Amino acid sequence: MNVHLVQIDSIWEDRSANHAKARQLIASADPSPGSLIVLPETFATGFSMNLAVTAEPEQGPTEQFLREMAAQYQSCVIGGLVTQRSDGRGMNQSLAIAPDGTLLCRYTKNYPFTLGGEKQVHVAGQGVCLFEWQGLRIAPLICYDLRFPELARDAIHAGAEVLIYIAAWPVKRIHHWISLLQARAIENLAYVIGVNRCGTDPDFTYTGRSIVVDPHGLVIADAAEQERVVSAKIDPAIVGQWRGQFPALKDAGLVQS
Repeated sequence: MNVHLVQIDSIWEDRSANHAKARQLIASADPSPGSLIVLPETFATGFSMNLAVTAEPEQGPTEQFLREMAAQYQSCVIGGLVTQRSDGRGMNQSLAIAPDGTLLCRYTKNYPFTLGGEKQVHVAGQGVCLFEWQGLRIAPLICYDLRFPELARDAIHAGAEVLIYIAAWPVKRIHHWISLLQARAIENLAYVIGVNRCGTDPDFTYTGRSIVVDPHGLVIADAAEQERVVSAKIDPAIVGQWRGQFPALKDAGLVQS
């Protein structure tokens, strides 16, 4: 399966400009049908806590943009956005959309980022969700979730073979980002995809480093620091082969074979 990591420099609180920029970036990669296209956390607005700007209803403009891209490229598209509950608080979410417009998964970030003020405006999600694409069971996760290995374990126990972390991860802790993505791959014998933004906003600087890590912990694609799309191929057979050869998950009671 071809995967395309869209490392965007999001324009602060400008949804239409970011949709246009993301559209151009995806076009530059020319994804083939059946691909997996992944955009970062809150890519359409930046990591803003201003719900008056960021919050969208379900079926809102960013969800519709993801559907448009999925249909145009006949691919699965994942991207981050904020929706709003009836009590006024937001939910930081990752959506996976199929080519026919079907919502495959709507995941809500389990661990809002306290240091960034997120916990004051976004409600924590409860648990993981999985979907299947091109023979792989995939669990979407978001940014700060990466620091909580038990959440990844929950996804593996539910059957995940690929973990996808979309993020707005600042440069100050970029070494943690790389190390933890590799750790999640190694300990879970899974592909791990991390898609981070680049550029700056009023609060943080971001240096991208969107990567694909194989089940052995090897980085097989790295977007470096610039705005770009990086692509890679992932093979469903590799997950099964490695888990069969090295039974750590079976020994942990997480899988049966």
